[in-house]
Amino acid sequence: MSEPGGYSQGGRQPRIKNKNAAAVQITAEQLIREAYERQSTTQKAPRQKVLDGEELSDYQARRRREFEEGVRKNRSNIAEWLRYASWEESQAEIARARSIYERAMEIDSSNQTLYIKYAEMEMKNKNINLARNLFDRAVMVLPRVSQFWYRYTYMEELLGNISGARAVFDRWMQWEPEEDAWMAFIKFERRYGETEHARSVFERFVYVHPEPKTWLKWTKFEEDLGNIDRVREIFGLAIDRLGESFMDQHIFISFAKFEVRMKEYERARAIYKYALERLPKSKSQALYNQYTLFEKQFGGKDEIEDVVSNKRRMQYEAALKQDIHDYDTWIGYARLEESAGDIGRTRDIYERAIAEYPNIAEKKLWRRYIYLWLFYALFEENIAKDIERARQVYIACVDLVPHKLFTFAKLWLQYAWFEIRQQDVSSARRALGLAIGKCPKDKLLRGYISLELELREFDRVRTLYTKYLEFNPTNCATWVEFAKLEMALGEIERCRALFGIAVEQPILDMPEVLWKAYIDFEFDQGNYEKTRQLYERLLGMTDHVKVWISLAQFELSIALHNKDDTVKIMDGLLAARAVYERAYRRLKELGLKEERLALLEAWQETEEEQDDGDKRLVEDKMPKRVRRRRELEDGSLEEYFDYVFPDDEEQGSRFKLLAKAHLWKQKGKADVTEPSQTDAGDSENN
Repeated sequence: MSEPGGYSQGGRQPRIKNKNAAAVQITAEQLIREAYERQSTTQKAPRQKVLDGEELSDYQARRRREFEEGVRKNRSNIAEWLRYASWEESQAEIARARSIYERAMEIDSSNQTLYIKYAEMEMKNKNINLARNLFDRAVMVLPRVSQFWYRYTYMEELLGNISGARAVFDRWMQWEPEEDAWMAFIKFERRYGETEHARSVFERFVYVHPEPKTWLKWTKFEEDLGNIDRVREIFGLAIDRLGESFMDQHIFISFAKFEVRMKEYERARAIYKYALERLPKSKSQALYNQYTLFEKQFGGKDEIEDVVSNKRRMQYEAALKQDIHDYDTWIGYARLEESAGDIGRTRDIYERAIAEYPNIAEKKLWRRYIYLWLFYALFEENIAKDIERARQVYIACVDLVPHKLFTFAKLWLQYAWFEIRQQDVSSARRALGLAIGKCPKDKLLRGYISLELELREFDRVRTLYTKYLEFNPTNCATWVEFAKLEMALGEIERCRALFGIAVEQPILDMPEVLWKAYIDFEFDQGNYEKTRQLYERLLGMTDHVKVWISLAQFELSIALHNKDDTVKIMDGLLAARAVYERAYRRLKELGLKEERLALLEAWQETEEEQDDGDKRLVEDKMPKRVRRRRELEDGSLEEYFDYVFPDDEEQGSRFKLLAKAHLWKQKGKADVTEPSQTDAGDSENN
């Protein structure tokens, strides 16, 4: 059994079997029309016709009795009193209606509707004095209700009693009403051409409501009257009266726009700049935007650049509020002020920046901070031209850095070069000497050496190199530079002695650089035998393929110095081949296949370059590249390329032959042993 609405007892939606369109279609319009036609009509009271005075008296008595009974049941129902008074007014019983209004006011003397309806009745019946008395009562009882004052002044103005209306306005203004009331008074005075009265009202208005928009209304009033000087005076008075605490950017914007309308562009620019300097940036965004538009429209190149600089200043200040230790922002800010050419402001930015030193003694945090000091010192020296102040900046920075934990060679070196530029060499040397004594480091020593080289003080340079090598004897670059200095000065024996001492050091950071410089030095001096001995010493320490190739090239290059002597060239080629053969055997012993391939390629190139070269000597030794597999630790297989040399294959075949002979020999021994063991078993059985 289905429930009402077509749903089953389980609440399931019924299945629709016939989904074809109905034969009779019902539209929405038809449904609305039928609903409207079937609405129940409300019963209206029948109209009554009064035929004579007696019937009218009976009707009035009955209605009064009904109204009196209604207000007696609910005296606080003001709507019932209003209906009663309105009915009496319709019957031309003004005295009765007035009596009803008075009775209602005794119940609720603060009801606004009562006063309004009562006053409308008196004005409608031209009882002006009664209406005036009623409005006086209303504004005395409810002085904060603006509607009474508006109606009162409108009535007086409508009657042509201008002085009476002004007196009502004056009484109203004593209560210090809202802004619309003041503007109504001002408009009233302007309608009758009383400009001075309107101006005096404005003076009282801005005293009661000292908001910026009030002052702007006054300035617009004076501008409409054409009093230009008076407008400027009012703007100045507004700025003084509001002060910095309550100042609004729109006052300055309106002031500047007024000056633009008066074609006083310099005055407008001065107003914008004055406001931007006084107002905080959080309250002057609209002011700045207007200033930007002003400069784009009326300013020159310098003014536009000034606007862009101000915008960037605001951005830098906002970024520094987020992170006061963002030294890149400080550097950009200082560079901006330097480009603007304001030395005082630039110096102030640098002082603010260096006051925010890192709280943690870590060099990576101090690096950008030190750059601030360096830029500050360069600014004082090159732009401000204050040499003594620049020196004080360097000294203060040097004293600030914790040199026992870390130091900055760039700081010491820049300070030293500053003193050099001031022709005070002793101060520069004193600073660098102090730096080396406190915190020696490679960059600092190299910089000191470079300075003395610029001054051509070679004895001091030797002393510094000696201290440098005492500090860090593993630095091969220092040994090479020291030796090159002696060679440049013509001290060949000193140079050779330095190289000899250097190669004897137990630990070197880049020994290959040192050995190459030593070998090149002896080769340039023509000491070929000494060079060959150095190569042999080096090969005793390493079997690097590049050393072997370099030795072979050396043997060949000796002969190439005598190009006219064919016999010596051939001897050099033979010596180079001997080195290649020796190197090949050595690398083969060590099992270095890739190095052997590199050696063969260098050998082949040598043979191709020489006219008497024989490439077959190398081609017979060149390996084959094969692909192989090897097992990794995890059990997987990896493919790789290997090199198979011909001499390795021959040796491998000989190894295979020996292995087969060994297996055959073992097999023969096994065959001889088996029959003897069989005979022994038979004898035991017998």
